[in-house]
Amino acid sequence: MALSNAQYDEIMRGYQSRQLHNRHLSQKRMEEALIKLPELKTINEQIASYSVEAARKKLDDDDLSYQLLKKKIQDLKKEKTTLISKAGFPADYFDPIHTCAHCKDTGYIDGEKCPCFKQEIINVVYSQSNIREILGRENFQTFSYDYYSDDEINPATGLSALDTVQRAVTECQHFINDFDNKPKNLFFYGDTGVGKTFLSNCVAKELLEKGYSVIYFTAFQLFDILSKGVFSKDADAIAAHQNIFDCDLLIIDDLGTEFSNSFTSSQLFLCVNERILRQKSTIISTNLNMNNLVDLYSERTLSRISSNYSIIKLFGDDIRIKKRQMR
Repeated sequence: MALSNAQYDEIMRGYQSRQLHNRHLSQKRMEEALIKLPELKTINEQIASYSVEAARKKLDDDDLSYQLLKKKIQDLKKEKTTLISKAGFPADYFDPIHTCAHCKDTGYIDGEKCPCFKQEIINVVYSQSNIREILGRENFQTFSYDYYSDDEINPATGLSALDTVQRAVTECQHFINDFDNKPKNLFFYGDTGVGKTFLSNCVAKELLEKGYSVIYFTAFQLFDILSKGVFSKDADAIAAHQNIFDCDLLIIDDLGTEFSNSFTSSQLFLCVNERILRQKSTIISTNLNMNNLVDLYSERTLSRISSNYSIIKLFGDDIRIKKRQMR
């Protein structure tokens, strides 16, 4: 999707801010080390001096002198590594710090947009800049099994609410670990507050950190964008379709809460079907059961979902209510 100049500048300012922040962190680490190891300053200065001299010798085709200087530099680096290790610092403690290891916080790799830049576009264009704040709260590290009962049993499976969610988490981990190998899709359904959105966010955070592009929409937001592209011929909305179909992971949350009609039914089928054809992964969460899904969105949509998605039903008490009661 095309960016305005202001949006592009906003993204690039973000990269510049990261670079400055990370350089500051690197400087702080070196200052910390020099307090413990003042001899590091001398070693760093010698390495810098020998490096300049070695470059000159190479330009002069003085290979013997170049190799001798290269050996001195290697010996100094080994001495530096030994000192750092003995002082208790990690081996990579003084390596350059980058938020994105792929593009080194430039946004580009060999002139092409880095996946992190593509995600920044998504964040700006779809007003998802707060998604990382949400994922900072809702992730596998903060996920708790304490809200799921081991006594409440699903008669259809014989599994407790706790067993069910444990299996769901395992399925999510497989989804993440196999993301590169084969496109998969997840369909979470169940009553309000049983953890469907939370698990979707857990997956989103892991994949974002691996450099994949993720778009999150409530069903209302998704159909609003799609309708603008179709009915209003909105240029931005039309261009947004490409990202909706091509992003690595699309999350559609709260399916069924939108105003449902023939348009939303056809657009859901289009979205689900197109992403399957393009071998792109999708996560859908809903309070609807399978019968409701057929009634609102047609049998062909249910057919595509049932044959291409891992269907996961969660059940139990409303976790949001439980959390309020525990305060």
